[in-house]
Amino acid sequence: MKSTPEQEILRIGILGCANIARQFTRDVASSTMVRVVAAASRNAETAAAFAKAQDIGRHHGSYEALLADPDVDAIYVPLPNSLHAEWAIKAAEAGKHVLCEKPLALGVDEARAMFDAARRHKVMLLEAYPYYFQPQTGAMLQLIRDGAIGSVRSVQASFGFLLANAQTNIRMKPELGGGALLDAGSYPLSLIRLVMGCAPVRVQADASWAESGVDISMMATLHYADGRRAQLSCAMDVANMRHATIAGSAGTLETEFLNHTSASATGDAFGYLTSQLRLRRGTANSVPFETIKAGAGSGFRFAAEAFADVVGRLDYDAIERAAAASVDNAATLEALLRSARSNQVVEVPSTSR
Repeated sequence: MKSTPEQEILRIGILGCANIARQFTRDVASSTMVRVVAAASRNAETAAAFAKAQDIGRHHGSYEALLADPDVDAIYVPLPNSLHAEWAIKAAEAGKHVLCEKPLALGVDEARAMFDAARRHKVMLLEAYPYYFQPQTGAMLQLIRDGAIGSVRSVQASFGFLLANAQTNIRMKPELGGGALLDAGSYPLSLIRLVMGCAPVRVQADASWAESGVDISMMATLHYADGRRAQLSCAMDVANMRHATIAGSAGTLETEFLNHTSASATGDAFGYLTSQLRLRRGTANSVPFETIKAGAGSGFRFAAEAFADVVGRLDYDAIERAAAASVDNAATLEALLRSARSNQVVEVPSTSR
């Protein structure tokens, strides 16, 4: 990777000190394009301890102080889902670019308000799905663009895991935007949107509910205007599973679309494993799958460097394309939850402006 001049390094401040913030900081530490220069917590002692442990130069005892830091160019938001919109908007108002963890928002109105704030203040906002920025995902999309599987006809995508500490985990708290769909299902939904190229027109979902009121698992069918369909499943009560099958008119792609990948089959020091991408060029089951090789590494670093690149080039067109997908996904997530709660087919409102 080419070295980036000191003045071009994107200086990032982290809003919050959760475990995901520790992993993000660790994984981007070796980057020549981004640098975590400050961290903030609502508790000054927590911020100081986090900064010391992560070798971050500055810390702030409030989120507002981080947003006011003149030596911070961009904010990384790994807060609970219910706080994404509030603090992304405040960061934009402070003139900071924003890299926000998924899901971007709890609904389409929040998502639109976030992007509207970014546009008004001439900053960039990007939803951070780490797998999205993996070289493997780029290879998958290139195969689809090149017609390796013909026209995409359907997608089946899933993500599930066994939730630890269910009694206290924030994923079980509805007031914090918890639930399997928002936490796990947003991943396969984003892949479906990426591959299908548009939002569905209606959805039908079925869920199991926890005592706290959040969905513990969900399965759904997504219907598209041109007659195509996709299926999504997510859960927080199963062994880890993550897989997608993309079926085309002339072939099939299969992938695990992992957030973080290792080039070694035995994994790496961070516990990251290899991720499969398999291609069948043909319609018969006698056609063997071929394994597609791609670069590996932390999705956090790939995402942060992609963000630094578009910020450095002022590539607002790329941000707007990503924004369209994020707003589509927010509208679809909202419709899926309504469908699961009502046991009815729900229309997905058009998000075109």
